[in-house]
Amino acid sequence: MRTILVGDVHGCKDELDSLLDRVSFVTGDRLVFVGDLVARGPDSLGVLDIVRTTGALVVRGNHEQKLLSYRTARDAWLRPRPGAAPREPVAPLGKVHLDVARALRPVDWVILESSPFFIDLPEHDVRVVHAGLVPDVPFDAQAPDTLLRIRTVRVKGEPVLWGTQYEGPPHVVFGHNALAGLQVHPWATGLDTGCVYGRALTAMVLAADEPVPRDARARQALLVTIPARRVWFDPAA
Repeated sequence: MRTILVGDVHGCKDELDSLLDRVSFVTGDRLVFVGDLVARGPDSLGVLDIVRTTGALVVRGNHEQKLLSYRTARDAWLRPRPGAAPREPVAPLGKVHLDVARALRPVDWVILESSPFFIDLPEHDVRVVHAGLVPDVPFDAQAPDTLLRIRTVRVKGEPVLWGTQYEGPPHVVFGHNALAGLQVHPWATGLDTGCVYGRALTAMVLAADEPVPRDARARQALLVTIPARRVWFDPAA
């Protein structure tokens, strides 16, 4: 059984279909997503359909968390429990996320709600998180918000990519940082290559029980990249 780890998809279903064709995904392969499956791209529901039909594993990303937090606050406002504290106003969602929240079906919410903050793949000596971790903090002491959002840590007062400072094992596979693009550090690999921003969708393909190579060239040989069909989301616009 191969393990195929996929970077941030953000609703780019056509590119995901092309990626699965490129790697010749078959029944028995295991598909693992690093989070941020939805929002900003053209077809979040289509991506979630692929998750269901393939039985993929999904790590929670910050965009999934944004939708879940909104839904929890909205439900608490609409259906307060007896004796509950006074209701806080529901923080508004931007149009991009609100459109997704309104479109999600009950089966889609189940995927989001059941997504963990990390997944361990011991046969590959890999830990999958969405954003990363603080290198000098024990993993069981990492804050969930860190796993969802971290990009850099400070070294001598200057921000540096957290992966440059992390020393495993395990090897950490993550996404979240499209600005930095593909990251190949000794003990961490970042797979967010900005598909939704018009760049590419990237996966790492590991054979059964194959560890992630420490050597950068050997690791890059395991990567498969599909160009984005267009710019789906432009933050500057």
